[in-house]
Amino acid sequence: MNITINGKQVEAREGQTVLQAALAAGIYIPHLCYHEKVGVAGKCRACVVEIEGMRGLQTSCSVIVKEDMNVTTNSPTVLNAQRLVVDLMLSSGTHDCLACEQNGNCELQDAAYYLGIERPSVQYGEINREFDISSEFIYVERNKCISCGRCVAACNNVVVNEVLDFGHRGHHTEIVFDADKKMGESTCVQCGECVQICPVGAIVEKKNKGRSRYWETQKVRTTCPYCGVGCQLELHVKDDQIVKVTGVEDAEPNKGRLCVKGRFGYDFIYSKDRLTTPLVKEKGQFREASWDEALGLIASKFKAIIEKDGPDAVAGVSCARSINEDSYSMQKLFRSVFKTNNIDHCART
Repeated sequence: MNITINGKQVEAREGQTVLQAALAAGIYIPHLCYHEKVGVAGKCRACVVEIEGMRGLQTSCSVIVKEDMNVTTNSPTVLNAQRLVVDLMLSSGTHDCLACEQNGNCELQDAAYYLGIERPSVQYGEINREFDISSEFIYVERNKCISCGRCVAACNNVVVNEVLDFGHRGHHTEIVFDADKKMGESTCVQCGECVQICPVGAIVEKKNKGRSRYWETQKVRTTCPYCGVGCQLELHVKDDQIVKVTGVEDAEPNKGRLCVKGRFGYDFIYSKDRLTTPLVKEKGQFREASWDEALGLIASKFKAIIEKDGPDAVAGVSCARSINEDSYSMQKLFRSVFKTNNIDHCART
């Protein structure tokens, strides 16, 4: 269908919201509580627009497009309303952009820049909330939280861990874990979905804190090396070192979601304990060997065992980090060549 945004003809799909249609057409509307994964929110009111035939301002993240709809996102009335919302958000927290981990990758910063807000016009009485550093991988700074609800919706409805919620009331409202526990004492599994979906610097990764700015890293897409699901990762690389991992939002099968291993278990590749060549044990001591020697030794041992005790005296476990095709070859090897059904697979890496 065709709609008009700021005098420009835009194609939209049935079922899209005004915000989705605008973003697809490259038209920016400030939005902080909306994310594609958590759907319609309508909490922050930063995305308000004027729609011909509708009274007052409408939240563009919740209004479904209709044929020939006429939308204005940049009138003085709209911009003043958006500016008020973002101004109040800046006024009710501690948003020290210069030292913030999300500087350059912060949606509140983007909205303030678009609306020309250099500093908040009012200052609420401060509530100095305690930093939560109790968990293994995640740093929570509630003073920067804008109560957009994205992390709550993602935790409960996207990854369905059901740990996060809002607690307390009014100016004292804040995100809580379980029954208002510290994150490290809660049932949080450290998947980091809240880190990825937070639009500001309220929930960030501990391991990357102070190591890189967003614009300093090169983004390299790859596949997670742990299980066989094939989650798509974006490695953030600085000085040839991985400093952070995020999920690729528009990629199957994970749509940005990752487990604790995929998101935070990347520093093993720099371990000095990693093997770089096969080892063969002789007289209780390991020595380095070539691949040909190691594979030849394994094959000869298997042959000797099968000859003496039969094929069911051996068994195989296919590596969970292998792709499906390799696991298929592994079971084919044991069933067709070794003549045994003793083949299994373990995903508990």
